[in-house]
Amino acid sequence: MAPRKAKTQRKQAQARQHTASRISSVVRYGLATVAAAVALGWGARRWYIDNPIGLSHYAASTVDWEARREAVKEAFATSWQAYTQFAWGQDRYHPVTAKGSQMSPRGLGWIIVDSLDTMMVMNLTGPLAESRKWLHRSLSYDQDQDVNTFETTIRMLGGLLGAHYLAGRLPDVASRRDGVYLAKAVELADRLLAAYESRSGIPYASVHLCRRKGLPSHADGGASSTAEAATVQLEMKYLSHVTGDERYWRKAEKVMQVLDANAAEAGLLPIFVHPETGRFTTSEIRLGSRGDSYYEYLIKQYLQTSGQEPVYLDMWEEALAGIQTHLVTTTRKAGLKIVAELPRGIGGALSPKMDHLVCFLPGAIALGATGGHTVAEARARPDGFWTARKEQQMQLARELTKTCWGMYAVTQTGLAPEIAWFDAAEEDLRPRPGDRQQRRTRDSLAAWRDDFVVKPLDAHNLQRPETVESLFVMWRVTEDPLYREWGWKIFRAFQRWTNAGLDKGYTSVNDVNKIPPPFRDNMESFWLAETLKYLYLLFSPTDFLPLHEVVFNTEAHIFPRFKSKWKTGWTRSR
Repeated sequence: MAPRKAKTQRKQAQARQHTASRISSVVRYGLATVAAAVALGWGARRWYIDNPIGLSHYAASTVDWEARREAVKEAFATSWQAYTQFAWGQDRYHPVTAKGSQMSPRGLGWIIVDSLDTMMVMNLTGPLAESRKWLHRSLSYDQDQDVNTFETTIRMLGGLLGAHYLAGRLPDVASRRDGVYLAKAVELADRLLAAYESRSGIPYASVHLCRRKGLPSHADGGASSTAEAATVQLEMKYLSHVTGDERYWRKAEKVMQVLDANAAEAGLLPIFVHPETGRFTTSEIRLGSRGDSYYEYLIKQYLQTSGQEPVYLDMWEEALAGIQTHLVTTTRKAGLKIVAELPRGIGGALSPKMDHLVCFLPGAIALGATGGHTVAEARARPDGFWTARKEQQMQLARELTKTCWGMYAVTQTGLAPEIAWFDAAEEDLRPRPGDRQQRRTRDSLAAWRDDFVVKPLDAHNLQRPETVESLFVMWRVTEDPLYREWGWKIFRAFQRWTNAGLDKGYTSVNDVNKIPPPFRDNMESFWLAETLKYLYLLFSPTDFLPLHEVVFNTEAHIFPRFKSKWKTGWTRSR
């Protein structure tokens, strides 16, 4: 019996040992699994934190876009109510101090006129009626005041003409008193025509309203900004179309002929031109300030007259190819595509500087590639419209939109600086970067932050619209909800950091990398005319003001596309 008992005990001991071993293995496996899950979770968290693209667009179908659109409308209403309470009828509004100020003895309606078609788009009929009444009773151009030709054209003339168009298109905002829009536009344009009475036809930088006299710039040796001289065409041509008066069209059109006669290399124009000679006074090229909207109006003139003026499409395609060859390069760490500057012109080294103003470009490229239709529609056309070149242009538009979003993503406030500088390798700043292999983009927020350089003097945010403009166009063209989500994040940053509180409205800020950012105490008129309008349209149904039917001027005022009874009055000599 003893051996049998010992054998039994040995089996029991072996069983206990085996059980203990199995338990130990299960515990070790469990601990390993937990450790792996923790590591995976930590890795996923690190990836999510370092991901500058975001994931929320994957849930776009569940988003209440109407609620987001109403949030933008509420921001406009808050801004407008503050203006009417504290600065009604004045050209500037200062939200922090809750005061207004004038740009002329009796005011020019700078904020009121610039906001007219935004109120129409948002169906704000009450504020619109009060604004229309102010135009009838208070707006006069018979003032001892000189005004900037370009700014007055795009904001005031453009605002009046946009209101004239939408009053006839959107019945809910129409009134028997709507004739004031066109009447005031004609009166203003007749005064602005004096700016074009230079020897070359290039408009003077300013015009005196009462004396109807063009005035050269007090700086830059009397030269006019190239962008400003070449960003008056949509307004003047539409005015001619609705009045039947050809003078406005021909004066503005002449500018394009004079500029093109300089035969600038690769379609890239220097940023100053003298109104007496019609010649450029510098070699500096950039798509930021002084250069930007010249390029924008090339493609938009072609679209405005429904393809009747192929000369502007030709100039646009030449300029875009020049931009790709001479200005587009990449950053060192993330390989982001940027539009650099050429301080010494073509053949000189690039400067890795990019104004927020440049962010109009991705939207313009997308409009040029598709004509304002969706990419899917453009690709399906049976006439050979879609080409490999257009596909490549759309890819560039996507990459540049990402860089413009990066201006917001890398800052402490989520607001973009006025100017961004970039860390770029010396070899990537040599001439003709488009002829070389370029770095691939890395979607890493850490790498993006290493590449973006925000200098203290450039860190302010002026409530600018260019990025949300391109987001709106890119959404309409690509149908990718990513662009809507980026727009929503930008709007939320404006809500959080630029609201002056106490029902005073929204203000520009001085430093996007300080929490909270110091207020600048100024509400730009384009906050109402452009930024909030584009955000509202970004969250609107896509059949509301479709891009293939309208064209936006550089102040976001809305004009129709039309067929003209006039032909282009000049041809290219090359």
